[in-house]
Amino acid sequence: MKELIIIIDFGSQYSQLIARRVREYNVYCEIYPPNITAEKIKKLSPQGIIFSGGPSSLTQKHAPRCDKAIFKLEIPILGICYGMQLIAHHFKGTVGKSSAREYGKTELYIDTSKQLFSGLGKKIITWMSHEDKVKKLPKDFLALAHTCNSKIASFAHKKRPIFGLQFHPEVVHTPKGKIILKNFLFKVCGAKGLWTMQSFIKESISQIREKVQDDSVVLGLSGGVDSSVGAVLLHKALGKRLHCIFVNNGLLRSQEAEKVKNTFKKHYRMNFHYVNAEKLFLKQLKGVTDPEKKRKIIGKLFIHVFETEAKKLKNIKYLAQGTLYPDVIESQSVFGGPSAVIKSHHNVGGLPKKMQLKLIEPLRFLFKDEVRLLGKALRVPEAIINRHPFPGPGLAIRILGSITKERLDVLRQADKRFIEELKNAGLYNKVWQALSVLLPVKSVGVMGDERTYENTIALRAVTSVDGMTADWAKLPMKVLETVSNRIINEVKGVNRVVYDISSKPPATIEWE
Repeated sequence: MKELIIIIDFGSQYSQLIARRVREYNVYCEIYPPNITAEKIKKLSPQGIIFSGGPSSLTQKHAPRCDKAIFKLEIPILGICYGMQLIAHHFKGTVGKSSAREYGKTELYIDTSKQLFSGLGKKIITWMSHEDKVKKLPKDFLALAHTCNSKIASFAHKKRPIFGLQFHPEVVHTPKGKIILKNFLFKVCGAKGLWTMQSFIKESISQIREKVQDDSVVLGLSGGVDSSVGAVLLHKALGKRLHCIFVNNGLLRSQEAEKVKNTFKKHYRMNFHYVNAEKLFLKQLKGVTDPEKKRKIIGKLFIHVFETEAKKLKNIKYLAQGTLYPDVIESQSVFGGPSAVIKSHHNVGGLPKKMQLKLIEPLRFLFKDEVRLLGKALRVPEAIINRHPFPGPGLAIRILGSITKERLDVLRQADKRFIEELKNAGLYNKVWQALSVLLPVKSVGVMGDERTYENTIALRAVTSVDGMTADWAKLPMKVLETVSNRIINEVKGVNRVVYDISSKPPATIEWE
């Protein structure tokens, strides 16, 4: 039996977090906009429905609503914050402005410990974020918990499995929130926790084979986490009918092309097509200093090279891409009507239309951390699974100013030593991303009693959860000292190393 929980997103910043919390209990879930119909939900046959929070107020004329018929499906419903208020409004309760706005850490007093609050005692810490509240219970509902400012901080229907929470159980600031979600999933919805990476692999292989039939698939392989895990999964399903194209644009890190080639051609024995396009890329980038122009040139060239190589192959009907679930969620209109659609995400922009290939996206329902778990289940090498993010334009946007082979070699060697020392110190997996930048700045130095006038390397390491915000990593001084000494002593052309202590925002993680 396939388990499914549906999350209806009313614009909450935490909707993806709700989904991740549900999946942590091995229960599969999907996020939909408010315009999803009761008829579609009925066909999907979920075990439960969660209404997310949102920035709107039900006192507003155009506040988002859901299909009223959803409440007639007899499927368990949990409303969070705005979702709770929407339930109250539907059942003729009263929702209005709170006299005391609740935001942040709040003590919740539990009045009824059955079902949702089972095993939690009489008081817990929660995270509130609201101005409106349920002022009067709808008919046939009872209050389950209260706070000092709200008599109705949680409620339930007396006969039907419909619940509301004014706080956010999905955030870490509600320490026991995961237990509340667990109670909803297993005690209310009757879920069994059947969704695992092994079950995902089995189902994905079946779906891929059914879709592709006897045709073949081409994949642009970068060596990054998403494309690598996608390649291994597709290869498991299709074998020699998968063709991976790796374009060496000359903007890669030290020995990266060789590592990718060894992993996928020799270890996995895939149809691996290696294209050395270094001269072509460097020729087109000569003298270009504007980062946006660099990106456009690189993107256009990659499409050209990839398309040229792919056309040499026979019976290719599908283009595989590493689209992830956040891409899918963020591209759908939260408040859109029935016409709202999910756009295609093209890793090689414009290519599917030009080549008239159908898309296949085996990772489109996974989050980044789940892709890594999938990689482990598929026994993808740890070095790939734990690899830091690397930009599509490669080292071109880590060299400020013009791109030359000589400058690329300097940066490659400096970056290699930075990463080596992070790994030696056991710090590589503790930072979100680490990189080196070659600055268009030369400075005076003294080496061997002689004056030097050479390049400056900037080191950058950040901690983050999702890359949307980031803080500079407080690396030990001893590690920074070792890295600096190695770069200056071992990389010809560098006599100064600096460390970037900017956070995002206002700075970005990459320099260009």
